[in-house]
Amino acid sequence: MRWEDFRASENVEDRRGMGLPGGAGGLGIGTMIILGLLGWVLGIDPRILIGGAEMVSRGSQTQRAPQGRQGVPEDQAGRFAAAVLGNTEDVWKEVLPSQVNRAYRPPKLVLFSGATRSGCGAAQSAMGPFYCPLDQTVYLDLSFFQEMQRRFRAGGDFAYAYVITHEVGHHVQNLLGLLQKVQARQREVGRAEANQLSVRVELMADCLSGVWAFHSNERWHSIEQGDVEEAVNAAQAIGDDRLQKQSQGYVVPDSFTHGSSEQRVRWFMTGFKSGQIRSCDTFRASRL
Repeated sequence: MRWEDFRASENVEDRRGMGLPGGAGGLGIGTMIILGLLGWVLGIDPRILIGGAEMVSRGSQTQRAPQGRQGVPEDQAGRFAAAVLGNTEDVWKEVLPSQVNRAYRPPKLVLFSGATRSGCGAAQSAMGPFYCPLDQTVYLDLSFFQEMQRRFRAGGDFAYAYVITHEVGHHVQNLLGLLQKVQARQREVGRAEANQLSVRVELMADCLSGVWAFHSNERWHSIEQGDVEEAVNAAQAIGDDRLQKQSQGYVVPDSFTHGSSEQRVRWFMTGFKSGQIRSCDTFRASRL
């Protein structure tokens, strides 16, 4: 992927190496890892477990996130993340108004190492990258890319860009008012239906990542040979069915929160082939 041609975003806060006094949310790292693993096994978003435990731990005490370095990082990994974020800004500021008549307000990207604090509670590297709608920020420990390569054999620039643009896809959903509606509905239904809603949200974000890739390539010719295969490989590697099979030896579809490998690939390719936001409506799709 020709990411060196992208404009680097200034909406980056670099907290790497800063640490967090007292641990994230007052919880010990061991406790957070256990909660993270428990979440994956049970099919519950680890952020929910960790965030809930954090609230209990800190009670009414107010804790602020550390302030990191603002602007484009100097190292290559940081520049890559800033460049991908900048390209999403350039794509979505054109696509969102033209296709759905909504202005695009870019999210912030926080780079951290180990643990930090987000508007949604604790952020810990074991949780993986995530988007917090409360502060409209993507949180990313860049060591996740090394984990993708080492554990899932899903490396490559375009695979890493897929991860970032998937989280930006959640920001697009937030701007459309979708996340708030889904979260409200999840509080009203049982666990199985709440998981199904989560799957629809995640698959839509995969599709929006594909929409980004379509328009980025159309304008900047950014995709090189093998790039799409990298994204497909990454989507397959982090499907719920494959992760559950690896962790517990069997698959429980009702506990899926992100979608199967086949679904994640198919929805990414749906967005990539069409370039249209309307093609990503997983909530009206007869087939997920």
